[in-house]
Amino acid sequence: MPVLTRLIPSPVVVDIRSGALNDLAAVLADQRISSSTGRLAIAISGGSGAALRARLEPSLPRADWFEVGGGTLDDAIKLADDIKKAGRFDAVVGLGGGKIIDCAKFAAARVGLPLVAVATNLSHDGLCSPVATLDNDAGRGSYGVPNPIAVVIDLDIIREAPVRFVRSGIGDALSNISAIADWELAARERGEDIDGLAAAMARQAGEAVLRHPGGVGDDGFLQVLAEGLVLTGIAMSVSGDSRPASGACHEINHAFDLLFPKRAASHGEQCGLGAAFAMFLRGAREESLYMVEVLRRHGLPVTPEEIGFSVDEFVQVVEFAPQTRPGRYTILEHLDLSTDQIRDAYADYAKAISS
Repeated sequence: MPVLTRLIPSPVVVDIRSGALNDLAAVLADQRISSSTGRLAIAISGGSGAALRARLEPSLPRADWFEVGGGTLDDAIKLADDIKKAGRFDAVVGLGGGKIIDCAKFAAARVGLPLVAVATNLSHDGLCSPVATLDNDAGRGSYGVPNPIAVVIDLDIIREAPVRFVRSGIGDALSNISAIADWELAARERGEDIDGLAAAMARQAGEAVLRHPGGVGDDGFLQVLAEGLVLTGIAMSVSGDSRPASGACHEINHAFDLLFPKRAASHGEQCGLGAAFAMFLRGAREESLYMVEVLRRHGLPVTPEEIGFSVDEFVQVVEFAPQTRPGRYTILEHLDLSTDQIRDAYADYAKAISS
């Protein structure tokens, strides 16, 4: 019998709107997640999480609350151990920013429970991805985990978070466009298979954010950004790896983190800058300049100097970047530029975006 379709790993509930947090108890009572009599393990931060707990606790009488210290592998393992010791639960809820959700993802996978992601900021596309990014003794690691079974994003809460988190999410979403171009390059040059559905989802998520006329304080724009980040996470699940959202842009981001761990900017700022430069390197000058225009409009950096790095340091970052993802083929591996060639290419990029 022919295979007529395929199952797509995706959340059973995606609730993105103003006031979504008011209905969190109803979402969690969905029989596919828990029930009115089921127990929930809710992971929160020690800071902003306290206020959210005070708000939600009356509507979640059968929840146990677990404070997460940070975003390390040790924090995630401790959370899993604490959940195990506390008894039987129907699901784990990660309520907070990226670090809390990634710890909750890892812990939920470790104890064999579904994970509900309740995001309080939009800093990157990890809120619905099959990856938990956690700091470890070697620096930072990515750990495969199941997708969240549900995603809840309250735009009222998103607006209360520092605007830098929204800007970071914008940079991460826009970098999809460069990542897909790298995937297509790898297909042409090395015969790498492209998952067309995953590529389409990630590309359209990036393009929707790129083309939207709104700004960081606009509900319509925040809705599109949140949906784009969720779709990107699902695209990674569809493809089975991070390829739909990670190319030269993320290699540059990882190089910043590894070479300058105490000075690195936010994930999205570095990815946005990396994407704009990578598009310029591949000869997509018009697309690169438009991406620069959009990044600037949203208050994101487009040069290394704007995040505190010299041109020489940026050249060092770009030269080192391919070493961060061995086996991944992007425009950086394709061009294999020397130090002087990278410096010349950046000079051309800087001249183009200043004219």
